[in-house]
Amino acid sequence: MIANQEYIIENIDFSMKMEDMPLTEEDKIRLRVCLNGNRDVNEVLQETIKKHTFIKI
Repeated sequence: MIANQEYIIENIDFSMKMEDMPLTEEDKIRLRVCLNGNRDVNEVLQETIKKHTFIKI
């Protein structure tokens, strides 16, 4: 299972590198957590969006 997860992460990283946006180690950890089923993907996605959303007040 772990080899399969690393293969998925490598493929995602390769695709992101093609767009000049390689995954950070934090990104890879988040992916591993989701792939292991430890956290809900939608929950992690919402947290990530919130973290990177700029709100002008």
